[in-house]
Amino acid sequence: MRSFLSSIKSNFILNLSDRISVPRWRGLSSRRFERVGGNALHLQNSILRGLLKYILLGCLVTLTLASPAQAWWNGDWTLRKKITVDTTAAGMAIADPIGTAAVLIRLHDGNFQFANANENGDDLRFVAADDKTLLPYHIEKYDSVLNEAFVWVKIPDLKPGTSTSIWLYYSNRDNKAPKGDDPKGTYDADTALVYHFAGHNVAPSDYTANGNNAQNAGVSVDGSMIGGGLRLDGHSAVIIAASPSLAWSDGGEMTWSAWIKPVALQSDAVIYSRRDGATALLIGLDNGIPFVEVTSAKGTQRNSAGAPVAAGSWHHLAVATTGPNITLYLDGESYATLNNPLPVLNSPALIGGDASAGDVGFNGEMDELEISRVARPAGFIKLAAIGQGGDDRAAKLLVLGADEQQTNWLSFLSTGYFGIIFKSLSVDGWVVIGLLGVMACLSWFVMVNKISYLNGISKGNAVFMKEWRHVAADLTVLDSGDAESARSLGGRVDKTGQQAMRSSSVYRIYHIGVEEIRHRLAADTSVGSADRRKGLSGRSIQAIRASLDGGLVRETQKINKLIVLLTICISGGPFLGLLGTVVGVMITFAAVAAAGDVNVNAIAPGIAAALLATVAGLAVAIPSLFGYNYIITRVKDATADMHVFIDEFVTKMAEFYRE
Repeated sequence: MRSFLSSIKSNFILNLSDRISVPRWRGLSSRRFERVGGNALHLQNSILRGLLKYILLGCLVTLTLASPAQAWWNGDWTLRKKITVDTTAAGMAIADPIGTAAVLIRLHDGNFQFANANENGDDLRFVAADDKTLLPYHIEKYDSVLNEAFVWVKIPDLKPGTSTSIWLYYSNRDNKAPKGDDPKGTYDADTALVYHFAGHNVAPSDYTANGNNAQNAGVSVDGSMIGGGLRLDGHSAVIIAASPSLAWSDGGEMTWSAWIKPVALQSDAVIYSRRDGATALLIGLDNGIPFVEVTSAKGTQRNSAGAPVAAGSWHHLAVATTGPNITLYLDGESYATLNNPLPVLNSPALIGGDASAGDVGFNGEMDELEISRVARPAGFIKLAAIGQGGDDRAAKLLVLGADEQQTNWLSFLSTGYFGIIFKSLSVDGWVVIGLLGVMACLSWFVMVNKISYLNGISKGNAVFMKEWRHVAADLTVLDSGDAESARSLGGRVDKTGQQAMRSSSVYRIYHIGVEEIRHRLAADTSVGSADRRKGLSGRSIQAIRASLDGGLVRETQKINKLIVLLTICISGGPFLGLLGTVVGVMITFAAVAAAGDVNVNAIAPGIAAALLATVAGLAVAIPSLFGYNYIITRVKDATADMHVFIDEFVTKMAEFYRE
């Protein structure tokens, strides 16, 4: 964009310099000089057309720059924030493969503006880094009173040792965004069951497309690890019915994971069990030591003991089976390996107990149970353990950036009171405001152009009059026969000063007088060079005065060119705006009468929109009025300078070239 703007700027300067290059004075006759000076009006028109072209181009560039620095997924959403999953050493290093995962986004008043979102979170949207692809998500909990929310977002193809970014959009302008969450789409096809335990004392519901809902209710816990949780007392269990999506084959793959919090350490406390005849799989804690136990034709085997977990603390427990091995994970790290394949199981499962009377049920809390039909990689399990933990490690892994607001002019006009007004504008209102917008552009163009033109005249007049005071005492430089001497006022003005004087209206009138004098003196060949000072008669002086007056008229016409547009904007803008207001009010009352519903909410938006036309008319007229008064004052000063100079020039000429 910067190179594009630089190209525009350079082309503009070259184009403008070519247009305003003034031809050299060649000592031509006064008529030839007047013809060259008369072409200035055409030159000015060319300059105005060029300036108008670049102003319109500048408006387009301004609108482009006014848009957000990065692409914005949808203009109806005014706020967004970047969310980065950082698996590098700078975040939370994960070296093992991850893959597609449902990532937990914790929102609170420290990282999210609940006041600017819908009260139920329906306006939340998650978009991939390309700012185009919508990501499936679902809300486990959204509390706009306590300013707390738990949202699960499906992020495809997460890789270790990289940073992956997505966008969270919220704050829909109209607060009419449809519900966008998709629980079934949040999890991939290999996820067989997900329990959030979000319901209150109801049977846990499966958030995947498999419909593996529990058969009986459990005791709910508010404020568990992630939202709601399940309270297990060691005696009663929650039953999961058998289903094709939960069928396990001999030596097949499976991943089981959950958050657990033991109330007290027990011997052989079973967290999850599944028995089918002579085969079984148990997951539990033995005096705080996590274990996975498999019963098959080979007998019953359990993993070796490791470090126990403490009572009253949350831990992420996971089991993944791959062929002949079963790996037990604790808090995302490999805890133990059991050299035994997954047995054939296609029976109901129990949460918090076992069908065998000799086993003790788990006494504690559980949250976020997930079962998959594949062996999830170690990076996947570590991502879940860290990202769902909600501690400092989770904050490093999952970074929520600052809010970004859509700041272009369209978003400003579409929010708040302005949004109500613009949405209520009728077609006639838009037509009137469009015409007033054109008038505003014209008025500002005229004001800027005229002020710039008058500034050039003032600067050039100042340079010329400073040197003219020295030349006026001796007008020999006017008839010396050297055009360069006349142009530089006897060599007193350098090239820079001459460049400045070319914008001077007085300087142009001076040249008309110089060429008239030289033309008349050169025509009288009988007059010697020593007597050329006595070569002008009274009639010649009157003729020269007429030429100077003609130059004055032409210069005045150039100075006053286009100023009439300001008077049109001053007088016509308010009336055109008033017309739009009256028509808008008429349409509003006609619509109310047709609907038969008379209330403030029905009338106010239409009246407010109708009044916008009057505001637009005044916005055109007021700056034009100020600019017009300022420009007219400057025009009077420039005209007075020319009148004074002509009187002085004629007087000096009559005195110096007397007969």
